[in-house]
Amino acid sequence: LQVLDEEGKDVTPHPLFCSDPNTIVPRQGKLLASSSYFGATGPAFLSSFSMPQTSGANASLGSFSGTCLLTSYNFSDVQVRQEEIKEELTKEDLDRRVDLYLTETETIWILDMPSVVVSVEAEDAGRVLERNRIYVEICKNRPGNDRFVEKMMQTVNGATKTKEVQCDKIVMEDKGVMVTSWDLYDSFNELEIEPTSKAEGSRATTGKSSKSHTTKEHDQAVSVSSDRGNTTSTMVLENAVLAKIHEEEKCHSEAVLTSENFQQGLFFMERILMENIFQPKLAAYRQFPVLTDPNVTSATSGMVAAVKEAKQEEHGKEKKDKEEQKEAFIDPSIPSDLDKTPEDIVPPRLEQLWSYTCDLTNGHSVSSMAWSKVNADLLAVGYGAFDFKEQKKGLACCWSLKNPMWPERVFRCEHGVTALDFSTASPNLLAVGTYDGSIAIYNVGSCIDAPLLDSSESSNKHTGPVWQLRWLEQDRGATGAGKTERLICISADGRITEWLIQKRLDCTDLMKIKRTESEKKKLPGEKERKSEALISRQAAGMCFDFHPKDTDLYLVGTEEGHIHQCSCSRSEQFLETYSGHKGPVYKVAWNPFSTDTFLSCSADWTIMLWHRDSQTPILTFSSATTFVHDIMWSPKSAFVFAAVNESRVEIWDLSVSTLSPAISCFASPPVKFTAVRFAKNTDCLLVGDSKGEVGVFLLQNLAAPGSAKV
Repeated sequence: LQVLDEEGKDVTPHPLFCSDPNTIVPRQGKLLASSSYFGATGPAFLSSFSMPQTSGANASLGSFSGTCLLTSYNFSDVQVRQEEIKEELTKEDLDRRVDLYLTETETIWILDMPSVVVSVEAEDAGRVLERNRIYVEICKNRPGNDRFVEKMMQTVNGATKTKEVQCDKIVMEDKGVMVTSWDLYDSFNELEIEPTSKAEGSRATTGKSSKSHTTKEHDQAVSVSSDRGNTTSTMVLENAVLAKIHEEEKCHSEAVLTSENFQQGLFFMERILMENIFQPKLAAYRQFPVLTDPNVTSATSGMVAAVKEAKQEEHGKEKKDKEEQKEAFIDPSIPSDLDKTPEDIVPPRLEQLWSYTCDLTNGHSVSSMAWSKVNADLLAVGYGAFDFKEQKKGLACCWSLKNPMWPERVFRCEHGVTALDFSTASPNLLAVGTYDGSIAIYNVGSCIDAPLLDSSESSNKHTGPVWQLRWLEQDRGATGAGKTERLICISADGRITEWLIQKRLDCTDLMKIKRTESEKKKLPGEKERKSEALISRQAAGMCFDFHPKDTDLYLVGTEEGHIHQCSCSRSEQFLETYSGHKGPVYKVAWNPFSTDTFLSCSADWTIMLWHRDSQTPILTFSSATTFVHDIMWSPKSAFVFAAVNESRVEIWDLSVSTLSPAISCFASPPVKFTAVRFAKNTDCLLVGDSKGEVGVFLLQNLAAPGSAKV
């Protein structure tokens, strides 16, 4: 090859290094890995690229041309010695046999998984066996041990799996009958009364016949027949007298049982018995000291002492085991919270006192609860199903603390009860909303089951379920005659109505909730789609809550997942719309202390904390993958609120943690929690479930900050 410049001079570059043609080129293990291939230049190097017989590495690069490689550089200033260039190969060189050597490259490990199995004959087999034994002991001692604390982490939850077992659940029930000593006596002697009376009758007949034999023999037949006739007539008279006496006693007993004085006496006796039975629990509910019987205390003092000694021995043994585990696993130079005893760390918890339940409410789901505005011991509970397929007749019961085993008033409804509330101006009035959209007002001061007023005759009644209703004071500062009330309710037909209580119920619409069209982003190059026609222009309303200070302002939760801020003076448009939930909003609640913030819960498993001036939530709480049915702020603290989902009830303290609840209480697998309420003037919580029970729980060791701190 020759390189000529523009004037025709030969400027072919000469190699700086001339290799000895007699040396043998070593075999290369990698492609172009040897430095000799990069150091060789000149005709020898170019010829190696043009001849495929030279080597395996050069054969793969034989398609490159030497001219192309040389013309990319300027060699006009390079002055080297002139050497002869071999331009062509002889026939012998072409026919010569060339050996190619293929070698194996280095092994590249893409995935290296070390074995988790160690041979028994290995050197560290003993150490591995000892670690396995220690781990098994730790797993055995973990339940109930203070060394191990469960904490929630923000990790990605795996997909849930449903496991089913083809077996019917075995339901066990305990049944008992109370029997007194006189019941046993009457039942035992009842079988002996009839044989004794028959024997006495036969003896009387025999005595009379023997006496007749002592008279004249020819008058024997006549005497016997006359005696038999007299005996028969006497028995008939005695039976008639006994039957009359029995009827008189029966009528007298019925009159006594139905008398007003007897009913009042039974009422007071029942209250006394309930007070005696539930005295410790009622005292704990009212935060009074629990009274103990001195006789029972003296009789059980020895047993209590023995139990204390056993607990001390068990505690000493557990403490010794903990010390051994600390020496084995914990560095003594590092401080730890495990040094604290269980007496030093008392976590907050819920203790169940009793449940409001009876045979009438068994099987009815608790849908709503409301406290009386004047009587803190009176609770109204509505029973009805939320699902359309599970609908049946509903109940509205008024429970009192004086009798937790049977309601004071029972109002039966044709449809399931979905909402209820007590009046403030007239505390004896109870408003009840049902699944068919009807509203009824009952008088709890009367024993009559029929409602005082209902919306069956109203032409503007709701066509969907009434999900929430509330009595609202129109002028909260007024007293006496100037204090008026209005009844507000929300329904699934998309209407928020105000009911007028006159001779009959009639309503006017405060707001018709309109659907909010979702704004979909248009992709680049996408054609405009036609707007979908809505079946209904109104969105189903689920809940509402009025501002604690401004009665003209209220929030509305919809089935679409939006929360609208509305005003009573503007019935055509929303003041603000908060979008964050992906499912129906079941409850909204203003904070009673920080009146610019509110909570909301939804079917998308989340609870959100909002500020009225921000359209995005401040905090989002999610602890379980179930629907959150109800929430309520604590009446004593601005940081504490309660929430119930289908699997558990939770108490959140935002001053302690915003990631996990302070207290969690789980439900039994078939039962689902549906409603929650804080008790008035006490540290107790009421939780309703799908089985018809309202459990009363005592909040223990919850050091919540006071209401003054916001």
